[in-house]
Amino acid sequence: MTAPADLAGFDVVPLGASDLQELQPILDEESRAWAEELDWDYRGSVEVLRPFVQSGSVTGYVLRADGHTVGFAYAVPEPPKCLIGDLYVLRAYRSESAETLLLEAVLRDVFCRPWLRRVECQLMLLERPLERRLPFQQYARRYPRSLMAIDPAQALDLPVHSEAARYRLEHWSSAYQFEAASVIATAYRNHVDAEVNDQYRTRSGALRFLTNLLVYSGCGIFCDSASYLAFDSSDRLVGLCLVSLVRPDVGHITQVSVIPEVQGRGVGYELIRRSLVAVKQLGCRKVTLTVTNANSRARELYTRMGFTVQRRFAAYVWER
Repeated sequence: MTAPADLAGFDVVPLGASDLQELQPILDEESRAWAEELDWDYRGSVEVLRPFVQSGSVTGYVLRADGHTVGFAYAVPEPPKCLIGDLYVLRAYRSESAETLLLEAVLRDVFCRPWLRRVECQLMLLERPLERRLPFQQYARRYPRSLMAIDPAQALDLPVHSEAARYRLEHWSSAYQFEAASVIATAYRNHVDAEVNDQYRTRSGALRFLTNLLVYSGCGIFCDSASYLAFDSSDRLVGLCLVSLVRPDVGHITQVSVIPEVQGRGVGYELIRRSLVAVKQLGCRKVTLTVTNANSRARELYTRMGFTVQRRFAAYVWER
């Protein structure tokens, strides 16, 4: 690839050829950036990278300049797709061109795999996410998204939704994990978020999504005491709201799903309200969630409940 003029002296080399210790200053700065800009303890996500790199099970590249490693990016294969797990360039060397150089290197590598048809990524700290030109533009789609936040104390003043009173709400139980996967797949059928994350399209994909939320720390530590399930009068699971703690005093709503026939009856509202009250009782000062901007119904609900936009970013999909 030909580097832009502002990248003279920069070089991209495979991640596997690098010493993990060279990445430590980058990982440390990235963790500080997540804490300062997003109120998110990202150290758990950073630690997830280590075994992947050591085992050689990721495709990745590092950016070098002035004799130092100054950035990195990696992707995790999940045939027939690949997830770009992270991309970060040190502030002193960061530019849209530098980030694109890494992004293009990863994409060029993974697109050499005959089995690969799709690449997904959501990079919260990327420069100009909504305006930048994407490599392999002929395959790319961009989905504007928002990180929204609320002080959970506001939930104490939110009224109970009268229509939702006909549904029974209970704390999360892993006994309902398979049923929860069905709710997610049903709720996202023909939905824009199933274009962003294809795991939402099937029960098996939703089950993998749930397993990642419950077991791994990429989206924080799962909080069952603030996560709720909704059941109808026949004990059928019809909705859920799942919460993780991304730092001891900050919660993150990782999933809200209600089956289509029950939507508009206050179930989603009541699930979120209960979760906000629960995290407030745990001592949290803030709760966040992400939403695709095209999902106007969800955005309107969150805004009505008191959430405000904290950051705008994008989900990217490349599909051949």
